[in-house]
Amino acid sequence: MMDAPLTLPSLLERASSLFPRREVVSRRSDRSIHRYTYADLHRRALALAEALQRAGLAPGDRVATLMWNDFAHLEAYFGIPLAGGVLHTLNLRLAPAQLGWIADDASDRFLIVDETLLPLLEKWRGQSRLERVFVVRIQHGAGAPPPPAGYECYEAFIAEATGAFQPPAPAETDACGLCYTSGTEGNPKGVLYTHRSSVLHSLALALPDILDISMRDTVLPVVPMFHVNAWGIPYSCVMTGAKLVLPGRHLDAASLLELFEAERVTMAAGVPSIWLGLLQALDSEPTRWKLPRMRMIVGGSAAPESLVRGFDRHNQEVIHAWGMTETSPVGALSRIKPGMDELPEDERYRYRSKQGLPPPLVNVRIMDENGPVPHDGKAFGELQARGPWVARAYFGASQDPERFTPDGWLRTGDIATIDLEGYVHIVDRTKDLIKSGGEWVSSCEVENAIMSHPAVLEACVVAVPNEEWGERPLALIVFRDGKQASADELKAHIAPRFPKWWLPDGFVAVQEIPKTSVGKFSKSTLREQFAGWKPTS
Repeated sequence: MMDAPLTLPSLLERASSLFPRREVVSRRSDRSIHRYTYADLHRRALALAEALQRAGLAPGDRVATLMWNDFAHLEAYFGIPLAGGVLHTLNLRLAPAQLGWIADDASDRFLIVDETLLPLLEKWRGQSRLERVFVVRIQHGAGAPPPPAGYECYEAFIAEATGAFQPPAPAETDACGLCYTSGTEGNPKGVLYTHRSSVLHSLALALPDILDISMRDTVLPVVPMFHVNAWGIPYSCVMTGAKLVLPGRHLDAASLLELFEAERVTMAAGVPSIWLGLLQALDSEPTRWKLPRMRMIVGGSAAPESLVRGFDRHNQEVIHAWGMTETSPVGALSRIKPGMDELPEDERYRYRSKQGLPPPLVNVRIMDENGPVPHDGKAFGELQARGPWVARAYFGASQDPERFTPDGWLRTGDIATIDLEGYVHIVDRTKDLIKSGGEWVSSCEVENAIMSHPAVLEACVVAVPNEEWGERPLALIVFRDGKQASADELKAHIAPRFPKWWLPDGFVAVQEIPKTSVGKFSKSTLREQFAGWKPTS
């Protein structure tokens, strides 16, 4: 058989050849809509690649991006690897000092930045070794003011291309992308992706039992392109010829619902906090938007069963997924197997709320201190994974050999069960489990149960110190607009599901729950904030 390399340029060439008029739609920072085609994307990505090589980019050099989800960021996704470089997406929600540390650790040479993010860049640029910075501007060309001193115009930079550029032929084992974790456990850790791992991941995403992305789809990734390559969705869309809709910086419920309706979106992906806001908007004004039937992929943290049920009321399908930066990121996805449609409704919802089945080529196992844990849906241990798009080591100064087992598995840090059908169910993160009286309490299980109460918008359960029991659970609650519930009501609502000692000692109403840079609950912040909390009675 032929040994044809698996590389990202081949995906773009296919889209340009077979789907030249398929649209890429972007909402820009000024809310205007930008439209162009896959043929335009190919032409401009080649121009970017040529301009980067003319600027001295060498094979393997890192080019950073500090950008929203838009067409220019998509050009970087392909143009940088076309030039032989490595796309390094910077998470704009990290602290400036972390961004500076990451850019320095990655040895980024060039940066492409959205003009709205220049104030953020100014806070950390001095920590980096950036040689040139190219600014993507809404207004450019004749009559537009020049970019600030020390910056160059992105459009002028790619306009230098001659159009006769012949991109180098990368090996499939060459690096093409670099993402860092969110840094919730010390310094962020770098994960370096290859062309091969990215193409295989893209193929897996498109499978019918995974995201089922096809040329008939219109896909809107709400998940940021600066976080794990928007879960790899842009690559799969280009590969299959699906229409791409990119929301830019406008991620409020009304803006997203307008795009869903106007562009007839068939699939979208985001974290639970995004979907909770959308569900609240739909519940408040159920007749305002005329939405198509969509597949709503939710990941990043556990989705409460109430979210799945809520979107079912609006004829929308929520599909639960799990992954992490180290797994490119998709490592499991929950779809109901044939025959399970006959299960009782509550049991079907429990399966849909699990993290799901691993995709082909990815293996998972559960391990505790004694070795493998049985797949009975009850015994839990650390979830470990391996596969062709799973990291085997970290990049740069962020090495952490303890995260990888001697026999070649990634230690995810998630505590999980696997049932007889093979469905992964994450119980908690190792650092978020609550140990009360020597027994474990799953914060995720309790908070998802609380969020099934009709008055609750968000709930986060954290450990607080306790002299008698070591730790006890405390629930922080954000109520829906105009809704309230007493602590006794909330406790009674969840009591039938759990042992008595799992029930929180308190239910504290808060205005908002702090989030990490990737939209997860920042439990470390809450543990610190409520470390001195004591029950009032």
